[in-house]
Amino acid sequence: MTSAHTEPPLWQPDEEHIASAAVTRFQTWAAEHHGAPAQGGYPALHRWSVEELEAFWQAIVEWFDIRFSTPYERVLGDRSMPGADWFPGATLNYAEHALRAAAERPHDTALLHVDETHEPAPITWAELRRQVGSLAAELRALGVRPGDRISGYLPNVPQSVVALLATAAVGGVWTSCAPDFGARSVLDRFQQVEPVVLFTVDGYRYGGKEHDRRETVAELRAELPTVRAVVHIPLLGTPAPEGTLTWDDLVAGDVEPVYEQVPFAHPLWVLYSSGTTGLPKAIVQSQGGILVEHLKQLGLHNDLGPEDVFFWYTSTGWMMWNFLVSGLLTGSTVVLYDGSPGYPDTAAQWRVAERTRATLYGTSAAYVMACAKADVHPGRDFDLSTVRCVATTGSPLPPDGFRWLHDEVRENLWIASVSGGTDVCSCFAGAVPTLPVHIGELQAAGLGTDLQAWDASGKAVIGEVGELVVTNPMPSMPIHFWNDPDGSRYRDSYFEMYPGVWRHGDWITLTDRGSVVIHGRSDSTLNRQGVRMGSADIYEAVERLPEIRESLVIGLEEPDGGYWMPLFVHLVDGATLDEELTDRIKRTIRTELSPRHVPDEIIEVPGVPHTLTGKRIEVPVKRLLQGTPLAKAVNAGSVDDLGLLRFYETLAAARRA
Repeated sequence: MTSAHTEPPLWQPDEEHIASAAVTRFQTWAAEHHGAPAQGGYPALHRWSVEELEAFWQAIVEWFDIRFSTPYERVLGDRSMPGADWFPGATLNYAEHALRAAAERPHDTALLHVDETHEPAPITWAELRRQVGSLAAELRALGVRPGDRISGYLPNVPQSVVALLATAAVGGVWTSCAPDFGARSVLDRFQQVEPVVLFTVDGYRYGGKEHDRRETVAELRAELPTVRAVVHIPLLGTPAPEGTLTWDDLVAGDVEPVYEQVPFAHPLWVLYSSGTTGLPKAIVQSQGGILVEHLKQLGLHNDLGPEDVFFWYTSTGWMMWNFLVSGLLTGSTVVLYDGSPGYPDTAAQWRVAERTRATLYGTSAAYVMACAKADVHPGRDFDLSTVRCVATTGSPLPPDGFRWLHDEVRENLWIASVSGGTDVCSCFAGAVPTLPVHIGELQAAGLGTDLQAWDASGKAVIGEVGELVVTNPMPSMPIHFWNDPDGSRYRDSYFEMYPGVWRHGDWITLTDRGSVVIHGRSDSTLNRQGVRMGSADIYEAVERLPEIRESLVIGLEEPDGGYWMPLFVHLVDGATLDEELTDRIKRTIRTELSPRHVPDEIIEVPGVPHTLTGKRIEVPVKRLLQGTPLAKAVNAGSVDDLGLLRFYETLAAARRA
């Protein structure tokens, strides 16, 4: 890895940018009122935020003017993990804070809905509040009580936001899946939480085509016996099925929202792990925990405020959708793009950023690299003058991705590669508006997040690869998993390796300047002769070659003590895996990474399997190659193309024969 001080930064915020950033103003104010360091910039503020955890979070709730209907007794009643008790005694409501801007700016735009025509349709704060108030009243009339679960089988449309906020307003627990999920995937999730109301669409539009989902909805209704009411949203214009309620009827009223005041730790929503090897974990996060964590993350780290337009390409089946909706907490206009990321062409998302005048545009690292390969030129072809930050997540942004954004969007561009997880619905590390951006690195750990890299013995290391751990509680850590009464599945997921310390399952390096490099999942790490390397490092090097569309690398400990490391490559149309390309791939890995991590075999595949949220499936493929039957190696409903996995199963059988 390059030494932390040899390469100049790719981007450096100027004095004006630093002075005007919310995090700078927060530091000055927190120094006056809570003992934060006035000097030393972000590094000093971060150190204080993890050393004086209670003072920091008290400063956050005061700075953002969190409205507690009953006051908290103290900031942290119990700081043990798992089980931290945040703001005991306090009551509040997430939706009330999400709609606060409606009082001062009723006619400003709260939501911009964009479909594949790329024409933005605005919804004002007043209209959003009216719909939420009407729907919340109807939910109460249906008998929905605090703690009841409400499910949405919905795309990224305004109705989804209204349904989430109305659910939160009545103290219900929201959970959603995107309509491209098949019935089995949805039931694996929703059956765990037993919803009483189900919001559905008749279908959705994607890639220029209409996709009818009425049969799937009928199957969901049949298999979810706890559902008392089904709400039909006719995105494709079909009539409401028998026994359903219609969306327009439920949001026709003009009712001021009534916000149920719930305890800080009251559940807000259920998110799901990818569930590649079993039932997805049903991760429960709290109204108060999400409220304060997202205000910190969006208001300070992403520097969002009432003048901003916040666009992140996502679906309702990914935590980034929940994170996007929380942009409302900062008074920003939130862009809801419902469509294919690459329709009618690869540049689609840049066109949406232009049309909506986005100021912060978030996407996946995979999309950035796809644009680079497709010879897209965003800065030349679109007016992106309002975009001050491009953020990426989903997988580590390779160094070439940083360079491409800098060269092809704008030189003076804040590039925020961020990393966190569904588990906390936030970022452990990433965007800091007052710090420089270095190629291939996340700017810093988040405020209040004591992020460390630990070796196998539990010792913190700097400049070396280690396990990503968090040594103090974060408010958005799960309050529990659904159907995990003794908490054993929760503890096993994060606290088994280092008791009392959150281990996330990623390999990272913390540099001596405080930036972070993500190397990929630690449970699929390549460990050759004691030298560990993340799969992301291999992908970054290999996929720079123009012939490689995508790749998958697996390291397999064999029964005889050997180690087999195949590299699977999905080639672009017209490319051939001949001896010349094979040699070039090996040479690239040998010279750019490590001679120890040159693959034993390079195998062409028809495609790389992904989870439904677009992440490469490494561990299930590893299990298949070890001889685990397909039915046990992977949860079929969690995979984008099950047929691709059969290729690896067949290969495993051939190797054993």
